[in-house]
Amino acid sequence: MSDRNESNGEFRVVGTRPIRHDGEDKVTGRAKYGADYNLPGMLHGKVLRSPHVHALIKSINTAKALRHPGVHAVITGADFPEVKGAMAQVGELVVNTHYLSLNVMARDKVLYDGHAVAAVAAVSKHVAEEALELIEVEYEPLPPVMTAEEAMRDDAPVLLPELRQMFMKSRVDPGVPEGPDRPSNIAGHIQLQRGDLEAGFAAADFIVEREFRTAAVHQGYIEPQNALAVWDASDHVVIYCSTQGSFNVRTLTAAVLTMPEGRIRVVPAEIGGGFGGKTTVYLEPLAVLLAKKTGRPVKMSMTRNEVLRATGPTSGTMFRVKIGADRTGKITAAQVWMAYEAGAFPGSPFAPGAMTTLGPYHIENLLIDTFDVVVNRPKVAAYRAPGAPASAFACECVINELAEKCGIDPIEFRLRNAARQGSPQPAGPPFKKIGFIETLEAMRESRHYRSELIGANRGRGVASGFWFNGGLQSSADVNIHLDGTVSVVTGSVDIGGSRASMAMIAAEVLGVDVKDVRPLVADTDAIGHNDVTGGSRVTLATGMAVYHAAHDALRQLKLRAAQLWDCDPQEVDFARGVFTRRGKQTPPLTIKDLGARLISTGGPVVGRASLNAGAVGAVGNAFATACVDVEVDPETGKVQILRASITQDVGRAIHPSYVEGQMQGGLVQGIGWALNEEYFYDQRGILRNTGLLDYRMPTCLDLPMIETTIVEVPNPDHPLGIRGVGEVNIVPPMAAIAEAIYQAVGVRVTELPINPPRLLNALRASSRSTANQLASAAAD
Repeated sequence: MSDRNESNGEFRVVGTRPIRHDGEDKVTGRAKYGADYNLPGMLHGKVLRSPHVHALIKSINTAKALRHPGVHAVITGADFPEVKGAMAQVGELVVNTHYLSLNVMARDKVLYDGHAVAAVAAVSKHVAEEALELIEVEYEPLPPVMTAEEAMRDDAPVLLPELRQMFMKSRVDPGVPEGPDRPSNIAGHIQLQRGDLEAGFAAADFIVEREFRTAAVHQGYIEPQNALAVWDASDHVVIYCSTQGSFNVRTLTAAVLTMPEGRIRVVPAEIGGGFGGKTTVYLEPLAVLLAKKTGRPVKMSMTRNEVLRATGPTSGTMFRVKIGADRTGKITAAQVWMAYEAGAFPGSPFAPGAMTTLGPYHIENLLIDTFDVVVNRPKVAAYRAPGAPASAFACECVINELAEKCGIDPIEFRLRNAARQGSPQPAGPPFKKIGFIETLEAMRESRHYRSELIGANRGRGVASGFWFNGGLQSSADVNIHLDGTVSVVTGSVDIGGSRASMAMIAAEVLGVDVKDVRPLVADTDAIGHNDVTGGSRVTLATGMAVYHAAHDALRQLKLRAAQLWDCDPQEVDFARGVFTRRGKQTPPLTIKDLGARLISTGGPVVGRASLNAGAVGAVGNAFATACVDVEVDPETGKVQILRASITQDVGRAIHPSYVEGQMQGGLVQGIGWALNEEYFYDQRGILRNTGLLDYRMPTCLDLPMIETTIVEVPNPDHPLGIRGVGEVNIVPPMAAIAEAIYQAVGVRVTELPINPPRLLNALRASSRSTANQLASAAAD
């Protein structure tokens, strides 16, 4: 269900709902995913993974495996080049190549359950698996460190001795004096500060101070990671894989193997979900090395067990939040301490977590400390608005509690403190034109929020979220064919309907029917650089490249029309697919007319554009507000979602159906994060829920129809007003659900997931507390 005015205004194609161009291939099974690729003479690769959480590798003996019939090659960490000190840049991120290489294949130490130790190429998967059992590895187990809280203690075992953090003690408690320089599990610290915190809290009539924790969760994509590598006689490599960024795969694989990027071609397959989890490399360098050793194509694919044990989830986190407000509901000060688990190597989303938390609010006095902490878990990867959902859960819960203490409706409380154009972001720069207030107003006027919630143990909660969105680099070609049809070529992997958006943008500019536009996703040798599909950037940035490439093609077509009419190109007008000569009665020309005359007027017309959307200031910030109704069974602790809705400023909805799908999908993933999903490790640090039966994601049986309201406050720095829509929708649901549970049963749960055992324990603790208070009052 969606509320949106379907009037397109000045647009003919933008804002309509055509059928997606790749839809038929996907529903009929013709679309090729990574595991569908097969080549003659192909071998199959499998990975030996550590059964230990933290251990030294004393020795590896692969002789028996190499002698096993059907085995063609075995590789270990000894086969990888030394890359210590090297860095690789993907988009705006600088990746430590040494740590990336160690994550792809362990050397002298394993750092998590499932860490890769060796890999085999054989004539079949079964033979490769038999060979893995013949590899002899001697380990010396070490004590593990599983949480940020444990890892930051003075006596914690150190995972990476080269990490040295100054003033370790002061990081854990700002009141403790500076400590010595020594090895530490703290890989990074950022502090954001403005105003006078002490004066701000002194001006507060109400102060709420709480601690929060969230568990590590998986992105929930269905298709496992895969790679097929070919090393040819000229020492060039082709990789077929499922990835959100084919150029990322090229750069990172080249960096790990110390190869020139130009020798690697990456062909992106269709992708069965990613949500940020397929933006790095795991199998690709292994497949390439095995292909080099064997001289044959090597195909690798993970099992679900491997996906959950050895690829990156998002971080587990802990927070200490203190926010004050006066009686009018104005927030006077906020202090947030946060720690993000990075997994075995540095690189958690601790920075965006700090940069987005409290972003929806104008707060004059603010202090945020955020930490990147290594633990004995898989190196984390991005997950939809990385870092923001967890920090929003903590701070939005406190915002709701403050609103209650002030006696103010939670949406009204947010409106009184809402960020607007000119308000400083947590990191400092002022917001440009934004639509946060509009999302609040849309939710306040929604049928959901205005409805009455009736029944015992039922509650309603709201929360808001902010995500800054990405820009990065994109390239596009727009080809005009002889029959007047158009092909749009980009390098942005389609993970959420972007092919349709690219076709619609080109059709809008060129005035053709969207059915006459064919959108294509090219490999890394066939198109200019395109950064990762992530950060809510593709429709914004690659769409902007398509927009400019289409205008470049249109400019060339005007020259052809001028040539045919023997006039100045300035005399040629264009509107809705038709060229006319200004002030003349010359018969008009359509693009089909000009297409038929391309050969005689100079040859092909190809429009091209490449850009960095962030560098040109085109990125538009995104905001969303969620409202959720729940019913709690106090006997079992089960939480049923009764109704859920979301309002989001999307800037401009190119294809409203896919925008609504993004909004619904993000909210549903937030529901799973709030109620069920978590990585469950035993006391040894071994992951126990290594399948989707035990890693519990919500299904349609757990959910109501998700209601969406598209808010359009156009991004003034984008030619079509686009902001990017894919991530901010996951930011507010967890806090909204926690508040709804509180409204239903009077208990504030500060740890995710709020599963039945945890909620039952909270209810019982609340009952004991109430009984003790009554007994104390009676005694007095």
